[in-house]
Amino acid sequence: MNNLLIAQSGGPTVAINATLAGALTCAQASGKIDHIYGAKHGIEGVLNDDLILLDDIASSSEKMELLMQTPSSVLGSCRYRLVDFDENKAEYEKIIETLKKYEVSYFIYIGGNDSMDTVHKLSEYCKKIGEEITVVGAPKTIDNDLEGIDHTPGFGSAAKYIATTVSELERDAKVYNMRSVTLVEVMGRNTGWLTASAALSSLSGGEGPDLIYFSEHPFHFREFSSQLERLFAEKDNLLVVVSEGLKDKYGEYISEWATEYKMDDFGHKQIAGVAQTLSEYIKRVFNCKIRAIELSTMQRSSSHIMSLTDIEEARKLGYYAVEYALKNQSGMMSSLKRNEGKEYSVEYLPVPVFVAANKEKMIPEEWIDERNHKIREPLWEYLLPLIQGDYFGISNTGIRKHLILF
Repeated sequence: MNNLLIAQSGGPTVAINATLAGALTCAQASGKIDHIYGAKHGIEGVLNDDLILLDDIASSSEKMELLMQTPSSVLGSCRYRLVDFDENKAEYEKIIETLKKYEVSYFIYIGGNDSMDTVHKLSEYCKKIGEEITVVGAPKTIDNDLEGIDHTPGFGSAAKYIATTVSELERDAKVYNMRSVTLVEVMGRNTGWLTASAALSSLSGGEGPDLIYFSEHPFHFREFSSQLERLFAEKDNLLVVVSEGLKDKYGEYISEWATEYKMDDFGHKQIAGVAQTLSEYIKRVFNCKIRAIELSTMQRSSSHIMSLTDIEEARKLGYYAVEYALKNQSGMMSSLKRNEGKEYSVEYLPVPVFVAANKEKMIPEEWIDERNHKIREPLWEYLLPLIQGDYFGISNTGIRKHLILF
């Protein structure tokens, strides 16, 4: 039998289930797949033989529509790191054992940088032992830091949420006749793509953030206070947006100054709290009203404001991932590139997964106005098409229904 297995990994997004839906659609339409399985909690589900059958979802138009509008990872997720197979061969043997038990010929792994590392390692192992199992990656991450693709599914919807929320906070921040600073902390460990999207808040008619601080550039407290002092000479209410991963000139996270941090399985520092750290600093220097807001997981779970462009592209990337798998293109990742021209359009193509594995795509230096802490026109033009359109889905009560598997 030719069965397909799909799993999701890493931080959830509102678009990751659209990618799953696209994969299910292709598998169902191909006529080449006998059964479709889902692994619960990513590669951990494969290691633990914890699989569920997805055939009934793929054959139900109503369940597929619910899947498209359901935020987070409906199959569950994990942050599990596969070491090199030379270091732990037994782990890979267990994965192959599970895949063979369910007669899996094709494995699609939906995830970000670290997940693509899993795809690369597993596909290389299958080749090494002569196992004819095709392993293909499908991209996702709200951070938009994946190499080998113009932009990632999940990013557009998160950017839309941030731009909308910041525009609303701007209105709220200006209601009192007193000096104040509203600090908004946005996700982004080492890259500021999401932070940059806050600039799109000016589309609502406001001024947008007064200052934007990106992960890509070292943060200097003295320069920060000088910027605030300059702006306070012009207005009383300031709105500042900062990346959670702000670092000083020594590469240390600003949030570490006030909080302890833990490491995940991939060696990444689990960071948060930079807005709170900066608010304490501002309070000491300026003695003004401070509000520190951490958008946290709302950025990645707000399905009420999905970008139609994001959801449609996520679905197609899942569809093409299965199509590449059926062509036995193991070790590849479904990707897209932006076409040239004034009208926004993309082209779908496979890229070697090692291009994306364990790498981070930074914002080009020339797209950021570091001196004034703003974004330049090329970055604005890059971001704007990705937040376009609204995905409404099914709603009889005003609150979206979700597909719940377990």
